[in-house]
Amino acid sequence: MTEPTLQVRLGRLSLRNPILTASGTFGYAREMASYVDFSSLGGVVPKTVTLEPRIGNPPPRTVETASGMLNSIGLDNDGLDTFIEKHLPYLLQLDTAVVANIAGRTIDEYSVMAGKLAPFSDLAAIELNISCPNVSGGVDFGTNPESTEKVVAACRNACDLPILAKLTPNVTNIVPVAEAAKNGGADAVSLINTLQGMAVNWRARKPILGNVMGGLSGPAIKPVALRIVHQVSRAVDVPIIGIGGISTIDDVLDFLVTGASAVQVGTATFYNPNVSGTLSQQLAVALNSEGISDVNQLIGSLRLDAQPKSPTLQKTTIPETL
Repeated sequence: MTEPTLQVRLGRLSLRNPILTASGTFGYAREMASYVDFSSLGGVVPKTVTLEPRIGNPPPRTVETASGMLNSIGLDNDGLDTFIEKHLPYLLQLDTAVVANIAGRTIDEYSVMAGKLAPFSDLAAIELNISCPNVSGGVDFGTNPESTEKVVAACRNACDLPILAKLTPNVTNIVPVAEAAKNGGADAVSLINTLQGMAVNWRARKPILGNVMGGLSGPAIKPVALRIVHQVSRAVDVPIIGIGGISTIDDVLDFLVTGASAVQVGTATFYNPNVSGTLSQQLAVALNSEGISDVNQLIGSLRLDAQPKSPTLQKTTIPETL
C-alpha cells in the first residue's frame, strides 16, 4: 500500500507531518530522548523561555482535575542566553523541526528575543507565547487585538524566521485577535493556550495552587479548542495549529477536519511520553484506512450542510502494536 503524503505547510513553515509537541510539556527535548524517536515528529516546541531567568510561581504548581490538569508553573526557566548556550545546540541537531517558544513582559522584550534568535537559520520558527495565564503581563498581549498586532509586528521586523502566535481562549471573541496576529505578520496561529481556572481545598478553606489560579489543559478543554479552531478557520485566512486535549488519533483528525493544518500534543505526554510519536505513526494508518492519499485533503473538510440522521460516533481502529 502506498504511504500517504503527510507533509503540511503553515505559511512559510513546512513540516514533515502535522504532529508537534506542545511547549511546556516536552522540556527541552533532551529529557525525552529515551522515549521518542524525534524523526517521527513533525516538530518539537521546547519550553517557553524569557529574556531573563524566572524562578516561576510558588508551589504547589500542578493539580489534577476532572479530565484535565491545572498548572501554574509561571514560566520557570534560565533565560534566553542560557537557552541559546546550553539547549539550542542540542535541539538544532535533532532530526525534526524545532520551534522556539518565547515570552516577554514588554513588546521590546519580545523584539529583542526574536532578534537574538534570528541568526539561527536552522530554527523552523518562533512561537510567541502571548497567552500564558500564569504570569502577570504574559496574557495581556493576547487579549487585545491592537497589542497582539504590535507584538507580532515587532518580532516580524526583528526576525526573518516564520512566526507563530499562540493565542489565549480567555477572551470574549478570539477572531479579532487572530486577525490582528495575521495582520502583524504571523505565519500561523496556535489555538489554544490553557483556560484559566482554579482548584480549592474546601476543608482547609484554601486554594490548592500556590498562585491561586492556573491554566486548565487536557481532554476537558478539547471542545473549547475545537470551537475556536472552527471559528478562526471560517473567519481568518491564516494557517492554524490546534492544541487542546489531544491524546488519540481521533483527536488529531478532529482538529484537522475542523480546520487546523497541524496539532500540538501537550498534557497527554505527562502520562504517555511517546504519545506524539505513536500518533505520527497512527496517522498514516488512519489515512490509508479511509483511502486518503494526502493529509491535506482532510484539512478544513468539515461539512456543515449535511448532519447525520443518527449521531453515532465511530472511533478509528488502530492496531495496538504501533
